Amino acid sequence: MQLHTITAGVLEVAYLDTGPRLGPPVVLLHGFPYDVHACRAAGDLLAQAGCRVVTPYLRGFGPTRFVHAHTPRSGQQAALAFDLLALLDALGIPSAVLAGYDWGGRAACIVAALHPERVRGLVTGNGYNLQNIAAAAAPQSPENEQRLWYQYYLHGARGAAGLAQNRRAFCKLLWQLWSPNWQFDEATFEMSAAAFDNPDFVGVVLHSYRHRFGLVAGDPALDGWERALAAQPPIGVPTIAIDGAGDGVMALGGSAHHQHHFTGPYAHRVLPVVGHNLPQEAPEAFASAVRELL
Repeated sequence: MQLHTITAGVLEVAYLDTGPRLGPPVVLLHGFPYDVHACRAAGDLLAQAGCRVVTPYLRGFGPTRFVHAHTPRSGQQAALAFDLLALLDALGIPSAVLAGYDWGGRAACIVAALHPERVRGLVTGNGYNLQNIAAAAAPQSPENEQRLWYQYYLHGARGAAGLAQNRRAFCKLLWQLWSPNWQFDEATFEMSAAAFDNPDFVGVVLHSYRHRFGLVAGDPALDGWERALAAQPPIGVPTIAIDGAGDGVMALGGSAHHQHHFTGPYAHRVLPVVGHNLPQEAPEAFASAVRELL
């Protein structure tokens, strides 16, 4: 696996770049707690189909590093989208199909909502991924609250210490709970688990799961982005939303209730058996959705 690096915004981004450089650009975006290996099989299929496929490590993961020590180690939603837009700029990509899930899907959705001119099409795991922070304190059903235990755990000092001390065991448990039908082996997990050794992993993760509940302040440099996101802007680019029927963390009902957020061409698909890690569990279906938007 050959990695490239490029300075993009506040990061030195490590990324894979496969397929012909003049092919239609696609950016594949992993979630938490995963890494670029989640997108490798889907990316290979797209590269074989003639696409240029860029797959970055998100902030706090793998070899991606912050350029300056004083930059806040923010995991807020606007930070992920800022990084994605900065990467497109740094690579000189005017527009691309964006495809992601979890944190990566959030970044893709935000750029599609706020900068649609940069997005040729959107594949989003679990639909409309923009957080509604103002409504975060409203309780969900007990069944859905139980699925979010890990977020509440990370709100306190005990969870912070637990993540720092047991990051591999913690993340492996999430893999098992979120994709109960996916029989991954130890080698597969370890390939991705190395990305959690990033020195900023714990800080970025803690900030992400605290900011989305309004418990901590965001990076002041991103206040304008967050104000725009608070309005829950619609997404007008061509979109395919995908849910896994075996997803152990997505709220019951999946993204079937999100359609009103999409004002352009929109399709919603549910993949039987598949869990939360969509591109790694179902690379053919994920890559096929991308190709349709090309």
